[in-house]
Amino acid sequence: MIRPEHYRLHNGGAKDALPFADAEYADRLAGLRDIMELHSLDAVVLTSMHNVAYYSGFLYCSFGRPYACVVTKTDCITVSAGIDAGQPWRRSVGDNITYTDWTRDNFWRVVAGITGTAKAIGCEADHLTMDRAEKLNTFLKPKRGMDIAPATMQQRMMKSPAEIALIKHGANVADVGGYAIREAIRVGATELEISIAGRDAMEREIAKRFPDAEYRDTWVWFQSGLNTDGAHNPVTNRKLRHGDILSLNCFPMISGYYTALERTLFVGEVDAASMAVWQHNIDAHEYGMTLLRAGSTCADITAKINAFLAERDMLQYRTFGYGHSFGILSHYYGREAALELREDIDTVLEPGMVISMEPMLTIPHGVPGAGGYREHDILIITEEGAEDITHYPYGPGFNVVG
Repeated sequence: MIRPEHYRLHNGGAKDALPFADAEYADRLAGLRDIMELHSLDAVVLTSMHNVAYYSGFLYCSFGRPYACVVTKTDCITVSAGIDAGQPWRRSVGDNITYTDWTRDNFWRVVAGITGTAKAIGCEADHLTMDRAEKLNTFLKPKRGMDIAPATMQQRMMKSPAEIALIKHGANVADVGGYAIREAIRVGATELEISIAGRDAMEREIAKRFPDAEYRDTWVWFQSGLNTDGAHNPVTNRKLRHGDILSLNCFPMISGYYTALERTLFVGEVDAASMAVWQHNIDAHEYGMTLLRAGSTCADITAKINAFLAERDMLQYRTFGYGHSFGILSHYYGREAALELREDIDTVLEPGMVISMEPMLTIPHGVPGAGGYREHDILIITEEGAEDITHYPYGPGFNVVG
């Protein structure tokens, strides 16, 4: 028996429904090919989950194996491992080639077979490990290489109408999760039990809205007491107590698209010191949302919120930037770092961008008002201003519960 290096498995005979229409992917690929033409590239080898999904529709599950979407002037071909069988072909807009593991580095042989050797190649320098970069050079022998990651990020930052529609669904689903969590909050309940309630509600809502999708990666971080001090602290089995500060964080994932709802809550009552800090953070949140307008820069917005908090002697409790872009990203893939509200980002906001406003103040343990306070809304930048697509209420009027 001759064992092949690769093969095509078009199992099932028909493509599954993708997150977007074929025309959407055609527009994205046209934009990428414009970038290729600008830089005289013969092919682009995309290896990150976010770019493979953005240009092909296929969101891979690596499990330590390499995957790619190879784009040439005429083709868009995903390269996947045999363990996935026909799913990558069914869930991608273009062709798919499966590589086998009979021989080491068959993945790179397939990629080189698509691109050819001695070509001008674009790749994602921020995603290739040193080992994989060496293999790319060994097998493709490019005459010239270019880091394509910054240009693809700039393209992803500008959302199409279809993307914005999907993101709005995600924000709605996050609200559903928030209400389910609020209903589950009570003294004695655990962070884990409450998180499950929010996650289950969101997954069912996603399935209702997108019955032909794949379902994966939706999650909740629900934190209480000391555990609220970090925005990304994982769920524990801690039981809620009367007077606890809580942090509700819902993350519905729809076909690789991330949205979020984050709110501060308290169990039963709020002491005066905590109420004062909470109100400062709410004020910063509301002020920050007024600044999200086309023509403003990320750095200028950040400076203004910094000054706002400094006037209230709160700036020293800020823990991270005030917001970030949305799109194909998760807690383990993707980042549109050029659209983050930080001092070192000079990007100008434009209509079609989607960004959060999410100030957070963390008061250390043992200090009155101790805990992490965070509110988070998602806004779409428009010609007229910004549209807030988060609708779950914030503040003590609704979020002192249990």
